[in-house]
Amino acid sequence: MHMKFPFPSAPYWRLYVPKLVTVMRQGYGWADLRQDVLAGLTVAVVALPLAMALAIASGTSPDKGLVTAIVAGFLISALGGSRFQIGGPTGAFVVVVFNVIDKFGYDGLVVATLMAGAMLVISGFARLGTVIKYIPQPVITGFTAGIAVIIFSSQVGEFFGLQLEKVPADFLEKWQVYAANWEAYSGVTLGVAALSLALIVALRKLSPKLPAFLLTVLLGSVLVWAFGLQTETIGTRFGGITAALPVPAIPEFTLFRLKELLPSAFTIAFLAGVESLLSAVVADAVTARRHRSNCELVAQGVANMASALFGGLPATGAIARTMTNIRSGARSPIAGIMHAVFLLVFIVVAAPLAAYIPLASLAAVLMIVAWNMSEVERIRSLLRATWGERMTLLVTFGLTVLVDLTVAIEAGVVMAAILFMVRMTRVVEIQSQGQYGDADMDDFTRQADPYMRRGALPPGVELLQIRGPFFFGATGRLLDALDDMAAPARIYLLDLQYVPFIDATGAHALSDFVGRVRRQGGHVIIFGLQQQPLSMIDRMQVAEGQDNIDLVGTYENARDRAGILLKA
Repeated sequence: MHMKFPFPSAPYWRLYVPKLVTVMRQGYGWADLRQDVLAGLTVAVVALPLAMALAIASGTSPDKGLVTAIVAGFLISALGGSRFQIGGPTGAFVVVVFNVIDKFGYDGLVVATLMAGAMLVISGFARLGTVIKYIPQPVITGFTAGIAVIIFSSQVGEFFGLQLEKVPADFLEKWQVYAANWEAYSGVTLGVAALSLALIVALRKLSPKLPAFLLTVLLGSVLVWAFGLQTETIGTRFGGITAALPVPAIPEFTLFRLKELLPSAFTIAFLAGVESLLSAVVADAVTARRHRSNCELVAQGVANMASALFGGLPATGAIARTMTNIRSGARSPIAGIMHAVFLLVFIVVAAPLAAYIPLASLAAVLMIVAWNMSEVERIRSLLRATWGERMTLLVTFGLTVLVDLTVAIEAGVVMAAILFMVRMTRVVEIQSQGQYGDADMDDFTRQADPYMRRGALPPGVELLQIRGPFFFGATGRLLDALDDMAAPARIYLLDLQYVPFIDATGAHALSDFVGRVRRQGGHVIIFGLQQQPLSMIDRMQVAEGQDNIDLVGTYENARDRAGILLKA
């Protein structure tokens, strides 16, 4: 038996129809449900220890990680635009969550997450889903690797059993505290952590299909319980996990509170948007499906707001858990929904057992997570790229580790944008009567138009040709070409047939060029305009109030018009 549902007719709203509705419309049977339930159970087994470990690393209690995986995971699958996406807490949020809690308290994190959720919803309805996917790879790899280093550093104390009342958030200060208390390590804790780490590595190598994280945590719990090992557990530090979801609550906030939390909210929204869409893209590549990016952003926003109201953490699409879902045979978002249901069952039925989980085992889990996030091979690949991309990678990485994640993202994106503009500027060429404005370019490698080589124009007429997008990074070169001329011409023919794009600054530069020529007593004839440049010149009123400009179709039209003006 298959269930089918009608589809909305409005084209715009189809962008926001959840994949769950699409699946049901296409037909969904008992065989699909059985496969999704099995996949959901497999992902829940993987997500259970991760959710608790990530919450502890973020400076909160493990139950908040489980709440996030349940509430946000359910909504991301139910409302999202990806068929296989699994949502929940991820390593990318550990740094920002820890810093927000350290500076503003958990209530501050709740407000920041609510704001971030609203930003994601607005971004989705503004159709920014396709824009976010264009964040440069060096920036993404740089801050991801930086987060991996910070997560690893945050677990050193737990791994060695250092008895520290307060661990600084700052990277360098943290290692200074570790160094000052190195001799206070616990042999028992170190033994449990080392055994857990070795078991994870061995299981992943020998039996990669087994849930290495969960088996490791279970073994560590059994050892601590059976032998009465003196090491910290979830029970000794947090008092266990409550066997129920908390009641939703709206936090108190003021305008000042919103203002001071705005940078943190932006960082959370940025990370949630980028990581969720990256996860969806990876899933599409593996399954040959297509996700709806704007629908996914809206779902991420709703899920983050709901997670905050239930006392959870920020959430996004988790690439590793999504891939586990796919490999487990998932067929629809029902698998992600079932993963959340199984986690809820664990909280209700088996929450007391979590009290025996040793923090040392969770530290080992997070160290493996950090290693997986470091993307060593991708870093090696990017270090073979251009110097600008290498610098973007290293600056983003360094600022993430040593300064702040928000600063790192901003600096990385700005650096990448500047490098892109520099490259695009170099693409733009301005040629005058067979001579290019860029003197260090090899003229023999260029394909000039016949009329540029012919030199058949009468005295007093100068021909300029622009090649490439004429945007704000390249506009100064047009006026430079005018300044480089030995004597001003009476008429300038401006060939724009190889200009696919002009921005507002480019249009202003054309207007300034026409104005300077007018003051010299000259005339400008522009020809060969493509559709976008023509529209921009008209919209920006380049010819408004200037009687020394003509727009014509071809070179022949421009040459004939120049002849008429010379005779006048």
